[in-house]
Amino acid sequence: MVSVGVSALGTTSIHFIEPDVKVNGQYYLEDLLMQKLLPDILQLLDFHVFQQDSAPAHRARETIKLLTMETSEFIPPTLWPPNSPDLNPVDYKVWSVMQEKVYKRIKDIDELRACILTAWDEMDQRIIDAAIRQCRTRLRTCIKAKGGHFEHTLSQ
Repeated sequence: MVSVGVSALGTTSIHFIEPDVKVNGQYYLEDLLMQKLLPDILQLLDFHVFQQDSAPAHRARETIKLLTMETSEFIPPTLWPPNSPDLNPVDYKVWSVMQEKVYKRIKDIDELRACILTAWDEMDQRIIDAAIRQCRTRLRTCIKAKGGHFEHTLSQ
């Protein structure tokens, strides 16, 4: 598992989660957010909108409290769709581009990590910008579909 932050102004480092680690609220808060993602985000941007999905660690009470205090614009869980990969630029675009670059040449986990790091370093900012520009259209389309599947109605 990996975790990243994306913005029209740049990206964070890519952060790997070791295979034997259980990503619970405490690990997510203390390791990923406090030590990795938030410092990366705050170094990259003065203003940002922090969006997560509904993973249990993301919804943990302490996580919500921290993000409400530490991020300029935190979208609270009450406004999150129950399952939002079609509304998250990393999920609907960035990972698929990464997969194309990485999966065709790996042999083991160490090579996978190396390929992911290389692909992330080579990620064209224009791909991220295009994915972010699609957000409003995707949100409107999701509303029209009343929260149902809508990916097939979008033109790529």
